[in-house]
Amino acid sequence: MFAIVKTALRPAIARHSVVATTCRSKHTLPDLPYDYNALEPYISEEIMKLHHQKHHQTYVNGLNAAEESYASAKTTKEQIALQSALKFNGGGHINHSLFWKNLAPANGDGGKLSDGPLKKAIERDFGSVEDFKNKFNTTTAAIQGSGWGWVGFNTTTKKLEIVTTANQDPLISHVPIIGVDIWEHAFYLQYKNVKPDYLNAIWNVINFKEAEARFLEASS
Repeated sequence: MFAIVKTALRPAIARHSVVATTCRSKHTLPDLPYDYNALEPYISEEIMKLHHQKHHQTYVNGLNAAEESYASAKTTKEQIALQSALKFNGGGHINHSLFWKNLAPANGDGGKLSDGPLKKAIERDFGSVEDFKNKFNTTTAAIQGSGWGWVGFNTTTKKLEIVTTANQDPLISHVPIIGVDIWEHAFYLQYKNVKPDYLNAIWNVINFKEAEARFLEASS
């Protein structure tokens, strides 16, 4: 049977693998590391409550149900038929667990990129922090439909790269350093259909300290 490798809380989940196991425990919704209103005015309390309590919880429930069905499947055909549900709900759980820790209140760590290894890598690979943000926003806003924008560490080139994934697909080609949800449930109540406004605003609550920890582990 399949189980998603532990909740995506640190870069260890970076590779987002699915592994065989003989003992599966239920996946649960992780607590947010801040209050629902802590990211205002950049992300509203209403969005955070719906996003966390409803959308992420749905992925957790779907993943548990899919894994239970997989465990009781009697044929390979039945197991194959469950792969889409495992990927979608498992990816949703992984991506959102990482996303919550990618954010922090603006009056705390949010939006603050201090001098250090991550900033140096960004300047090396993108020219400047401003160019980096502009490229990320342009690439992510161009996603057709729902998906995720990522700053990923390429373990072959040893560079930071901006990549996207569709729907709830987890990032497996790179180690995720920063992930931004571009599904409408992440921003529509506040920013309507203007994705660029959401992407510009979210940099004020990106937890660069968490991102640097991921980067250091990935590049070590």
